Amino acid sequence: MSYAHPMLTISSLLYEKIVAHARADHPDEACGVVAGPVGSDRPKRFIAMLNAERSPTFYRFDSQEQLRVWREMDDRDEEPVVIYHSHTATEAYPSRTDISYASEPGAHYVLVSTREPDGCEFRSFRIVDGEVTEEEVRITGESDGAAEAGPGEDGAAAAE
Repeated sequence: MSYAHPMLTISSLLYEKIVAHARADHPDEACGVVAGPVGSDRPKRFIAMLNAERSPTFYRFDSQEQLRVWREMDDRDEEPVVIYHSHTATEAYPSRTDISYASEPGAHYVLVSTREPDGCEFRSFRIVDGEVTEEEVRITGESDGAAEAGPGEDGAAAAE
């Protein structure tokens, strides 16, 4: 996909869930996925996942949880529209490791920085073949299906 002006459009409810998960897991990095119908580019179903590393400087999906979540998306004709994680002490920009692990060229890679306790840095990127392109984030008031829980919903973000 090629976009003249790449943009992530996300509901305020999903935005708040991602930020809440990032804050709840601080000082460790939080991670997860927002699934949506295949080919729609519409994030709909929030899935908080566990950071298998439980680290303030690195995240990795648990391989068994990732397999289960990806299979469930396949069964529901969904794909990962947003793949998100937090940075706890640095800006919301993909690290070299983030770039090397980016394996979904159609996904929006969202980073949330929790380094400032009173602020929130929420940015979105496309990462294709190691090339990072920042895109505009448009937050809408619509919650169309966004409240639907995913299999990882019982994770840290459920504490909001």
